[in-house]
Amino acid sequence: MNPVLPGLRSRAFDVLAIGWTLLFYPAIAGLLVAGKPRAAIRFVSRVWAAGILAILHRTVGLTHVEIGRANVPAGPCLIVANHQSQWETIAFLLLVRDVAIVAKQELLSIPVMGWFLRHSPMILIDRESGGRALRHMLGAARAAIADGRAVLIFPEGSRRRVGEGIAFKRGIELLYADLGVPVLPVAVNSGRFWSSDDRVKRPGQIVVTYLDTIEPGLPGQDFIRRAQSSIQDALDSPRMAAA
Repeated sequence: MNPVLPGLRSRAFDVLAIGWTLLFYPAIAGLLVAGKPRAAIRFVSRVWAAGILAILHRTVGLTHVEIGRANVPAGPCLIVANHQSQWETIAFLLLVRDVAIVAKQELLSIPVMGWFLRHSPMILIDRESGGRALRHMLGAARAAIADGRAVLIFPEGSRRRVGEGIAFKRGIELLYADLGVPVLPVAVNSGRFWSSDDRVKRPGQIVVTYLDTIEPGLPGQDFIRRAQSSIQDALDSPRMAAA
């Protein structure tokens, strides 16, 4: 492939994604007038995300495939996924129909997406506020589970480079113990195509692997070891390790 093409395709994606996003300002105005109905906001956010992934497919040639979809629990659960790129933040709006994503408050500054995150609502935390952020996360996650939603968290805390070992931040074991629901580990190799270190997005197929669920009630460290090792093993598998 001509080495210039990925850069041109990435720039085409950026331009079209901005144009697609601008189209949603009238929708936001309509939702405000309607009283910000949450079901409608979540539906519109999924339409936006579907459009972004479609543009990514058409311009860059980047698609995704799901493995182990049958492992997704029918009821509320805690989803723990590794985090390599911005792709999964967008894609999980579609991959899990009614998900409450634990996200850093800085994402509110993103046009349109930030508005959807605030009003869906997602679980937005200020990582600088320490214990207060943890208490807020626990309370908001309980409310989401009680509402029948799944809660998604990227327990590594921030995007990591391809090849870096899985290492959860402290606090995930408290969320696991507090919610008392099955945990679905998910492995994503998006960083091989959409890296946080490179503005160029590359063609290929991102693999999303839903792993065996982990039952509630384990000691915190046992839960962390099982979740980390299952995600790491999946990332090291031939299918996910190949770029």
